[in-house]
Amino acid sequence: MKPFTTLQGLVAPLDRANVDTDAIIPKQFLKSIKRSGFGPNAFDEWRYLDRGEPDRDCSARPLNPDFVLNQARYRGASILLARENFGCGSSREHAPWALEDFGFRAIIAPSFADIFFNNCFKNGILPIVLAADVVDRLFRETEAQEGYRLTIDLAAQTVTTPAGEVIRFAVDGESKHRLFNGLDDIGLTLLHTDRIKAYEERRRAEAAWLFQA
Repeated sequence: MKPFTTLQGLVAPLDRANVDTDAIIPKQFLKSIKRSGFGPNAFDEWRYLDRGEPDRDCSARPLNPDFVLNQARYRGASILLARENFGCGSSREHAPWALEDFGFRAIIAPSFADIFFNNCFKNGILPIVLAADVVDRLFRETEAQEGYRLTIDLAAQTVTTPAGEVIRFAVDGESKHRLFNGLDDIGLTLLHTDRIKAYEERRRAEAAWLFQA
């Protein structure tokens, strides 16, 4: 998992509340557990005018010109601005996989669904909760100024606007540590490799009969 330290990124505004995980990555794409390759199908039913299917080349599919992420001004965005209860619905971990593969490293919203929120930290995305009135203002500024970019500093727990305003956000220490150091669940386990090996060797000596063929 890629560590998250600082990000200076283009912002894309998704002005919809209660965006569920089936909208983020529809159910037909849940067959794979590779964690990669989901980006072209993120928000599939909103991005395209036809129905997407697994393993289908998306490069020639008709785009929905009314969907915000298809607008040229938001191409290459790495920060998603969203409304309340983002990531609700099923607990599929494919949702943060799709968003990360699309290119988003941070999501700012007034609130998130709990399971999605925690899954973000495990998959290299920083979910930031800000007050609704602050999010409203960021929406207005993003839509008014093409090329609107924010700077996010995880160590300092700050979001800085183009005007220099510094907005602080909260994050619990364990989630911050994991994301800052790029540690998913497997990475955390591998930090204890020596202790695991020592336990296995001790167990093999204490109960050799368990390991007999």
